[in-house]
Amino acid sequence: MSLAIVHSRAQAGVEALPVTIEVHLTPGTPALSIVGLPETAVKESKDRVRSALLNAQFQFPIKRCTINLAPADLPKEGGRFDLAIALGILAASEQIPSTALADYEFIGELALSGELRPVRGVLPVALQARNAGRGLFVPAANADEAAMVSAVQIFPARHLLEVCAHLNGSQPLSAHHIDLTSLLRAAPHYPDLDEVRGQHHAKRALEIAAAGGHNLIFIGPPGTGKTMLASRLPGILPPMNETESLEAAAVASIASQGFDPGSWGHRPFRAPHHTASGVALVGGGNQPRPGEVSLAHHGVLFLDELPEYSRQVLEVLREPLESGHITISRAAQQALFPAAFQLIAAMNPCPCGYLGDASGRCHCSFEQVQRYRARVSGPLLDRIDLHVEVPNLTKTQRRDNQPRETSASVRARVIAARQRQWTRHQKPNRSLSNREVEQHCQLSSADEQLLDLAIERLNLSARAWHRILKVARTIADLAASEQIQTAHLSEAIGYRRLEKNTAGG
Repeated sequence: MSLAIVHSRAQAGVEALPVTIEVHLTPGTPALSIVGLPETAVKESKDRVRSALLNAQFQFPIKRCTINLAPADLPKEGGRFDLAIALGILAASEQIPSTALADYEFIGELALSGELRPVRGVLPVALQARNAGRGLFVPAANADEAAMVSAVQIFPARHLLEVCAHLNGSQPLSAHHIDLTSLLRAAPHYPDLDEVRGQHHAKRALEIAAAGGHNLIFIGPPGTGKTMLASRLPGILPPMNETESLEAAAVASIASQGFDPGSWGHRPFRAPHHTASGVALVGGGNQPRPGEVSLAHHGVLFLDELPEYSRQVLEVLREPLESGHITISRAAQQALFPAAFQLIAAMNPCPCGYLGDASGRCHCSFEQVQRYRARVSGPLLDRIDLHVEVPNLTKTQRRDNQPRETSASVRARVIAARQRQWTRHQKPNRSLSNREVEQHCQLSSADEQLLDLAIERLNLSARAWHRILKVARTIADLAASEQIQTAHLSEAIGYRRLEKNTAGG
C-alpha cells in the first residue's frame, strides 16, 4: 500500500483555504474515486489526470486509487486541483519522490496533453502559501499574478513534466519575480480634471470627497458634466499602498474576468449599467462570486442615472456603505467579501431632466417629479455625504479657454489632507466611529448651535449630523486647520441642503 499527501487550496470568497489531497493505492480491481465533497468539475479531474499522465509518458497505476480532498466539509470546485491530484498519484506509485512534496503547494488545471492551464484566484493562494512558509507551483500564465505577493517562492510551469523534473531534481525551475516598485511607480492614466469647463462648485465637492473618502451625488440636467466629473475622481485620489493593492487585486483575482497585473496599484473604477441586478451589484451565485461593490474595493463605484436602478437593487447598498464588507450566505457556505468603496452617483432633477432650467422646457408635473425622486430612498441618500447641484454652463463658461487646474495639483492637496488624517487617527475621515467623531470633530459653542439649527431646519437625521461633522473635518484638513472653523462647518452643511428636496419616501 502507498500513500501520498499533496497540499493545495480551495477558494472560499477571497480566502484560500488549505486542502490536503491524500492519494491511496491498494491492490484490487483498477478504479479511481474522488471523495471529499467535490463538485462536478473536480470529479471530472480523474479523466483529465489519467490522459495527462499517459500523454506525459508516465504509468497510470493499475490499482485501486482513492483520492481524498480534506477537509471533507469544504466545497471544492473547478480544475484547480488537477496538478496536485496528478502529483499525488505519481508520488503514491513512486514515480516521483514523495518527500519533495511537503515544502510546496500546487494549483493548476491540466490539459489532456499534460499542459498547465491558468485558474482563477491564484493571488489569494500565494498570500496563504507565504503565511504557511511553502513555495507555490502555478501555471505559467498565472506567474505574474502570484508574484505580486512578496516573500514567497513562485515556480511557474507550462507542463506537468516541468513540475516533475523539478521535484526529481533533474531540472529545477527558477523562482519567478516581478518588480513591484516599478509597477507602483507607473502612474495610471486617468482623465484629467482640467478638461472640465466651469463647475467650480462641483470640482470643489469632488476634491473634498477625495480628501475624506466621502460618498457624493451629483444632481443636474443632462450634459452638464456629471459623468465627466465622476470619471476624474480616481485621478485625484491618493495612490494605493501595497496592502490596499493586494486586497483589491485579490478580489479581481477570484472574479470571472480575473486580475490584470498591468492594473496593479490602480484605483478600481466600476460603472455598472442601471439594468444590473442585485446579485451583480453585491455578489452571489451558488458558488459566491464578488459583485461590483467588491470589485470597487479601495476604489470608486459610479452609479449614473441613479433613479433608473431598481429600488430593490439600490437598497442592497445600505449595508456595505456602512460596514465596508458584504456577506453572501448560501445553504452550503458563507462568503465574506470586502467592499470599502467610495460611492459616486448622478441623477437628473426630474424625469425629463430639465426641472428649474431657465428655458422652461420642463413640463413634468409635481406628481411625476415626486415619483421619480421616490425611486431613491431617503435612507440611501442619508448615507451620501455630499449632495451637489451641477447646473448648465453659461455661454461664458462654455467658451472659457483659460488654463484650468489639473488633477495633479488637486491630488497634491488631497494627499496632504489624507496625511493629516493618517497622522491624527490612521484612517480617512469617512471611517471615523461615533466616539472618534466626538474626539476629533469638536466645535465651538456657537458652531454647535449653528449645526443644531441646520439639523432642525433641514430635518436631518443623527447619521447626517455625524456625516456633516466628518465632512467639516475634511474641509478643515484641506485648509490645514487644526480646528473646525465656522466657514468649514457652513460649507459642510451646504452640501446637505439638496437632500431635503431629493429624498424619496
